[in-house]
Amino acid sequence: MITVQKTPTLAPQAVPIVLRDEERQRCEVWTRVMGYHRPVASFNTGKKGEFHERTYFSENNCKSPAAG
Repeated sequence: MITVQKTPTLAPQAVPIVLRDEERQRCEVWTRVMGYHRPVASFNTGKKGEFHERTYFSENNCKSPAAG
């Protein structure tokens, strides 16, 4: 009979990947406007301004009716 024992191995340390700006891929942001999704880059100046002024809902900042 042959017995095989596994010796524990440690995972190699994660090496951070460092990229120069010209090596990075640009992230395209899409948002819902007028019932359909569009990339923000295709917005006109006014729509881009509206997009940047938006406030986002955060459930943590809301109070329940019972607490108030």
